[in-house]
Amino acid sequence: MSKPIKKKIKLIIAGGKATPAPPLGPSLAQYGINIGEFCNQFNQATKDQEGVELPVEVVIYEDRTFSFVLKKPPVSYLIKRELGLQKGSSEPGRKIIARLSLQQVRKIAEEKLPDLNTQEIEKAMKIVEGVAKSMGVAVEK
Repeated sequence: MSKPIKKKIKLIIAGGKATPAPPLGPSLAQYGINIGEFCNQFNQATKDQEGVELPVEVVIYEDRTFSFVLKKPPVSYLIKRELGLQKGSSEPGRKIIARLSLQQVRKIAEEKLPDLNTQEIEKAMKIVEGVAKSMGVAVEK
């Protein structure tokens, strides 16, 4: 029998760098879980991805225990990593700062596929292309 769930929270935390300081501490403390324990478990689970922004889904149970599921980094992070960019365009739609090849789009889509709401690589590639466009990155057809 599973434990009754009190709350589900979605956060983005840098891998290997969770601390009880704000914003993480206060957002979890209000549910009465041991923040130090959460930080230790999260940092252990993500020590190989240090500094990478990772979405995490935290499930907090009524007995103040918790579990968490790590997701793949956001598509925008994967695009920036692939192209070696620091940030997206300051004027997306007007100012194009980089170009992605279709092979790069497919590689990013394949990496992110488990977290997307589709199982088809073509649809996943469309999602990646949309994020790229919003960042001022053109996709070469």
